[in-house]
Amino acid sequence: MKKLIYTAAGLTALTLASCGSSEWKVEGKIDGAAGKDIILEAANEAGAWYGVDTMTVADDGTFAFNGAPAGHPEIYRVRIGSEAAYFPIDSLETITLTGKIGNLANGYTIAGSPEADNMQRVNQLLDSTTKAGGEQAIVGNEQLKRRLSDVVLRNPAGMTAYYTIFRRVGNTQVFDPAVSFDNRIIGAVANAFNEKRPSDPRTKMLTELFIRNRRNTQATDTIVATEIKHPDIALADINGKVHRLSDETGRGNVVILNFTAYSAQEGPALNVRLNEIYNAHKNQGLQIFQVGFDPDEYLWRQSAKNIPWIAVYNPTSNGDAVLMTYNVGALPALFIFNRNGDLVERVTDLSKLDATVAKYL
Repeated sequence: MKKLIYTAAGLTALTLASCGSSEWKVEGKIDGAAGKDIILEAANEAGAWYGVDTMTVADDGTFAFNGAPAGHPEIYRVRIGSEAAYFPIDSLETITLTGKIGNLANGYTIAGSPEADNMQRVNQLLDSTTKAGGEQAIVGNEQLKRRLSDVVLRNPAGMTAYYTIFRRVGNTQVFDPAVSFDNRIIGAVANAFNEKRPSDPRTKMLTELFIRNRRNTQATDTIVATEIKHPDIALADINGKVHRLSDETGRGNVVILNFTAYSAQEGPALNVRLNEIYNAHKNQGLQIFQVGFDPDEYLWRQSAKNIPWIAVYNPTSNGDAVLMTYNVGALPALFIFNRNGDLVERVTDLSKLDATVAKYL
């Protein structure tokens, strides 16, 4: 078994060794994966995934990893190429995971613990819904949301609860914090984490997500947190100058925050549209704060030097922590801040971006 252990400040140590009574285990079979490398990954405190171990899948599609308990419940994943399957670990259980290459992300099954059973229930509900009606069947599906919420509220401090409220189907976020019902479920999970897991790094992120999207303060709210306008971003442009999002949202301008990758297929077309909107409204107080996530920094620089607005780069060493902070699961993503510096809109339809911006100018 090839070792692929990464170390960095703040990462939880995960020691892998041979089978033993003090280890957890994940094993299973993935059809079509024979001879391919399968990577076991964990998430750091910022939510970025890093490799822990790797092995070659056997000729019959089987694999197995062992690991020492982290001391608290965790979510891990196994990845083959761009496909990944997630599983929870509480302590010393053995998790079985089966799937098929080409549909691993949505078609895998897990078993072996109560939490794995809960996560499997979530996956089954989403899979059956999308098979019947596609990704659009998820949008506004109140019955599905309530059934998922029942699973979440069985153990709101468990990893299935955390997994479910950040679950995506394609480009659709299953629980949208901008929707009142969804954010109440997020708040319940945040409350449970605050009560039972106050030192977990995810607790602060969950609390901020709930607070950021709460529209009305209720007397029954149990979360005590400092109200913040938005999470800040501080990154450098092509000249090494650091730009802070909070500086731009504090100048009285309307700000478009855009997470993107210039090398992506839709990157050039997006920038053309942004350029049209920027030229039309920059004299009215519009600013664009664009964060690049291109894997090749040189190619990003070649494109960024022609950009007239603020363009900064998120180096690969930073992972995707800032995307998790803004609940972004796919690029590109667009947000709008009003002149008071409040995060007021998330724009999912590019054709509506100009009209949405105009509302706040």
